Amino acid sequence: MLQLYGKSSSINVRKVLWLCDELPLAYEQHAYGSGFAPVDTEPFRRLNPNAQVPVIRDGDFVLWESNTICRYLAARERRADLLPDDPRERAQVEQWMDWQATDLNTAWRYVFMARVRRSPAYPDAVAAEASLAQWNGLMAILDAQLARTGAYVAGPAFGLADIVLGLSTQRWRMTPGDKPALAAVEAWFARLCERPGFRRHGCNGEP
Repeated sequence: MLQLYGKSSSINVRKVLWLCDELPLAYEQHAYGSGFAPVDTEPFRRLNPNAQVPVIRDGDFVLWESNTICRYLAARERRADLLPDDPRERAQVEQWMDWQATDLNTAWRYVFMARVRRSPAYPDAVAAEASLAQWNGLMAILDAQLARTGAYVAGPAFGLADIVLGLSTQRWRMTPGDKPALAAVEAWFARLCERPGFRRHGCNGEP
């Protein structure tokens, strides 16, 4: 059985949990991370030298990085509906997944840590507002993409890009601050909320 290491409140672990519901795929979860089993230990660093979750173990194969785990599991299960075989269609999905992991994650970090986690390491209100403004701007890019497709992030069908960006959008919605009205994002988010996996692991009260 697939082994999943990471706590259920982690946004990156929740990507994998939601995908496992979509596949569907049985797994055994081991709660690691803040408040649970420590990751900064030699045994855990043998799984992931970065001491971060999630990590999966599939037999003797160990993999980390949440978006890569999602791609691997979808490909392993031959779910071309989630990760297309056609190179151009697949590239569209992966483009938005990579955008989530780089541009979007970078934008939200300061305001999320300041206003949701309330970390004393992020005390600057001006920096928090600038972070939110950048985040809002990127969410407007997502809104324009969804307005073009009229359905899901990479086209007419639900796929991996919707999983990773759905969780990001849940975080955006729950972070305090002024946000623009994004009609296409709201309509897409409502469609995601019809999926049991998203209700369980995404739109579940966790930012």
